[in-house]
Amino acid sequence: MKNSRRLFIKQSAMAGAGAMLSNIAFTASSYKRIIGANDRVRVGVVGFSDRHRSSHAPAFMKYYKELNFDIVAVSDLWKKRREEGVAFWKDKMQHDIVGYKNNEALYDSKTVDAVFISTADFQHALHAIEAVKGNCDAYVEKPFAETMEDNRAALKAIKASDKIIQIGSQRRSGDNYKAAADFIQSGKFGNITMVELTWNVNQPGRWRRPALVAQLNEEDTDWKRFLLNRPFENFDARKYLEYRLFWPYSSGMPGQWMSHQIDTVHWFSQLKHPTSVVANGGVYFWKDGRKNWDTTTAVFEYNNEKSNNKFQVVFSSRMHNGDENPSEIYYANGGELNLITNKISPKGGLHKAEAAAMNMQPNLLPELNLSDMTEKVVASANTGGDILTINHVRNWMECVRSRKQPNAPVEAGYSHSIATIMTNAAVRTGFKATFNEKTQEVMVNGKIFKYD
Repeated sequence: MKNSRRLFIKQSAMAGAGAMLSNIAFTASSYKRIIGANDRVRVGVVGFSDRHRSSHAPAFMKYYKELNFDIVAVSDLWKKRREEGVAFWKDKMQHDIVGYKNNEALYDSKTVDAVFISTADFQHALHAIEAVKGNCDAYVEKPFAETMEDNRAALKAIKASDKIIQIGSQRRSGDNYKAAADFIQSGKFGNITMVELTWNVNQPGRWRRPALVAQLNEEDTDWKRFLLNRPFENFDARKYLEYRLFWPYSSGMPGQWMSHQIDTVHWFSQLKHPTSVVANGGVYFWKDGRKNWDTTTAVFEYNNEKSNNKFQVVFSSRMHNGDENPSEIYYANGGELNLITNKISPKGGLHKAEAAAMNMQPNLLPELNLSDMTEKVVASANTGGDILTINHVRNWMECVRSRKQPNAPVEAGYSHSIATIMTNAAVRTGFKATFNEKTQEVMVNGKIFKYD
């Protein structure tokens, strides 16, 4: 920045003030854009997680030179991961990386302009608040929030700032998902009548970290900082590292998997949240001390009052049988849109014979390939530098430069969190959960759902 200003002054002196101003009409905003285009964006890592290492990092490395970004710092409460993060990024960037014991120290250093946040599920919203208060843009992993208190607080803080926040709902950067959204929103699909979402795996080690748990000692981390606003309990290495198995540190399946898929429902339908949800399931198979379910079925009702259209969404997930090939199928009276096959088809639509019996016209969608409309991408959100995350990280980096809103702004995170929290309320109480639009609260039996 100093060099750019020095050059500007030198050119002004050489050309003369009058000539300079007549030839180049610099304004404060245009000058800021020029500086922003040339300055390197300094990025910090908040939580050196598996997700960051295997997914954010490959995406960042693909574009950091082109877009003039740099990794300069790692903040992690656990000494082991902090040191691993510093070594990892020092090797990648070929310069020193500063390790910070906590986020307060990171932001107080004034050395970062943006951060990747991939900490425990319940921490994302609170760490997003810290980021904007620290004057940083942020890429924030999902689920965005696991309580409405955190959800509302983060939305308010981010909307009051001018920061670029990308929620890690990477389907929004998938070209086939964009084609599906365009087709449904154009009206060509007709009203959505039902959506089926599934996500099944058979991985006894999923969300388990036994080897790491054995290495974690309380004196090597900051347990109280880890807990943030959750009720205090004694140190538990499993809850620190296997948090996805334990409420109130994660909702498990709803927060990790359903949040991806339910986000497409909100995006495609342009509805902000369900009106109600019921759920059934439990820990049926992996009886390893976990509290979050290994088998879940949740049924949502959505209501588009403008078009007088109601529809159901069914999410089902099991962790004891499956190949992790997530399924998302949208149904209409004229057929279906299938995001595994990337096809729109008349399958299940109203055929001539059935229509004629009721003096109606047949209703059949055309045979279309989403991949013909756009580039086909992998539907699964697996890590390993998948194309969805690569596109999503690039979109965030471009928006940090342009100051345009990214593909998954904070409102997307706020909406998927409502659905996640409603599901968790139904799971934990056994009753139907609803949403109070006026108070922005999740309700069960007429009372506000409280996580504790």
